[in-house]
Amino acid sequence: MVSIQPAATPLLRITLTPSAHSFLTHGEDSLLQAALDAGCVLPYGCRNGACGSCKGKVLEGLVDHGDSQSGALSLADRAAGYVLFCCARPLTDVVLECREVSGNDIPVKTLPCRVEKIERVAEDVIVLSLKLPVNERLQFLAGQHIEFLLKDGKTRAFSIANAPHAEGLLELHIRQVVGGEFTSHIFSRMKVKEILRLRGPLGTFFLREPSGKPIIFVAGGTGFAPIKSIIEHALHSGIRRPMTLYWGARNRAGLYLNSLAEQWANEHEHIHYVPVLSEPGAADQWAGRTGLVHRAVLADQPTLDAFQVYACGAPAMVEAAQRDFIAHGLPAEEFFADAFTFANVTS
Repeated sequence: MVSIQPAATPLLRITLTPSAHSFLTHGEDSLLQAALDAGCVLPYGCRNGACGSCKGKVLEGLVDHGDSQSGALSLADRAAGYVLFCCARPLTDVVLECREVSGNDIPVKTLPCRVEKIERVAEDVIVLSLKLPVNERLQFLAGQHIEFLLKDGKTRAFSIANAPHAEGLLELHIRQVVGGEFTSHIFSRMKVKEILRLRGPLGTFFLREPSGKPIIFVAGGTGFAPIKSIIEHALHSGIRRPMTLYWGARNRAGLYLNSLAEQWANEHEHIHYVPVLSEPGAADQWAGRTGLVHRAVLADQPTLDAFQVYACGAPAMVEAAQRDFIAHGLPAEEFFADAFTFANVTS
């Protein structure tokens, strides 16, 4: 009797342009995962099709779009050939137009951690401090994030708010999400000494140190967390590029570490701080800037052609900033972003 072996899955070739890097994949993983496995780092953030950080264009070939969300990839984007690399899988050989990221070769680890401190700094914001096991250290680049591995198999991502040189605890800034299962647990049931599992470092939101360009940071709400990490790292490393931080919130309470940002500006002449409130109330007694935070940047700068921009916050803010800043002269390759996303109502 002759046994018939199943046909082997044909390998597909992925080619990246303009770098001309190429690699083979079976087509079972996303384009992003296949690239990472091959040692090619593409920009990415959430990895669940919501933030749009990994959006790129398919120049040749066919893909399955997967679970990309319409807020990150519109029908017009699809029609123009764009995909989200974290969701799309190749169906044929493909040629992709995308930026590649250099300088991030830190291995990803999975580690247990213990809740060391829970500090409520605003009604809806907690600073969570985590302690890693003795003799364990999480190496990361300032601005990157970790994700918690939950018992139900889901994950929740949060930016690291402390700089890499700050040994000991990992600091996260967590905003309560209405209807969010995990954030509700943090705000109402989590106890000190609780054990969690995390994986990291993740993401390509980190300071491009070889550049000497002045920097504009744009933070929305707890998007301040990774920017805090980057600024503290820059100060520790003696980086003296001019830096301006625009931090936007709905009201004064949303600027939950306002005194720290003011301290940076007061103590370092190359750092400037511009807080912006979108909906200040009478109780805020606010005489500062108002409106959308990214529009404050546009009002202050005649052109952005000489800057680098690092933006972190809600996807709508990040998308508007990218669109309007590029129209205002910012080179597209000098915009770096991390958009905070939530997994429906179970964050």
